Amino acid sequence: MDNAIKNLRASTGLSQAKFAEAYHIPKRTIEEWECGRRKPPDYVLELLTFKVQYDLKNS
Repeated sequence: MDNAIKNLRASTGLSQAKFAEAYHIPKRTIEEWECGRRKPPDYVLELLTFKVQYDLKNS
């Protein structure tokens, strides 16, 4: 889980700013999740993972 968001974002090839914009999440939140200052709720990680995988499959 430590790097789940960072790995998920890396799979898209997007910067933090572009990932935040694409998935309607504040950039600061992405930064805090990636550096470990905050942890995304499990349901958010699950939904975001689903959405990213869907987008990658259908792009």
